[in-house]
Amino acid sequence: MKGVNFLLAFIGGAAVGAACGILFAPEKGIDTRSRIVDALKKRGIKLSKKEMEDLASDIAEDLGIGNVE
Repeated sequence: MKGVNFLLAFIGGAAVGAACGILFAPEKGIDTRSRIVDALKKRGIKLSKKEMEDLASDIAEDLGIGNVE
């Protein structure tokens, strides 16, 4: 059971790290959101423009980095 917990923690940490890397990258917010949408679409997840903006804002708020414009 400890191995499974470690694996889940590792995967969760990697996902948060990747999200932080994308959000803190020196790109315009619109370009970053576009890259996120493309990555999600490749995985079969479709979001409207409004849903994507809401998701980016929620992530930015959770990370304490303010607005991602």
